Amino acid sequence: MGTESWPSEIRLVADRRALRLRFDAGEVTVPAELLRVQSPSAEVQGHSAGERKLVPGKRDVAITAVDPVGNYAVRLVFSDGHSTGIYPWDLLVRLGQDPEGALARYRAELAQASLSHEPGPGRR
Repeated sequence: MGTESWPSEIRLVADRRALRLRFDAGEVTVPAELLRVQSPSAEVQGHSAGERKLVPGKRDVAITAVDPVGNYAVRLVFSDGHSTGIYPWDLLVRLGQDPEGALARYRAELAQASLSHEPGPGRR
């Protein structure tokens, strides 16, 4: 699927735990957990590759709002209050190519750091 076009439809799935985007070339569905932990915000990605942060406890996170940003991206608001990531279409397509594989790799990183994707005390 090409990333040079914008979606013809953007929709939250019923439980708000995934975002579905339809492009001319196909459709992708990206889990909210993956979108949250891979947020392009400085809070998650830092200001350089070495500053990227692991974000634990987000298995149950939901998307509460989808706000358009021009014709190139959306800003997502999550149930844990995170709202600073701007998600361009190409990032959404990339995350939607293999969301289960991306989540598995992320969960392995968490496990290696003795962290979990499960919500815990004090986490939303």
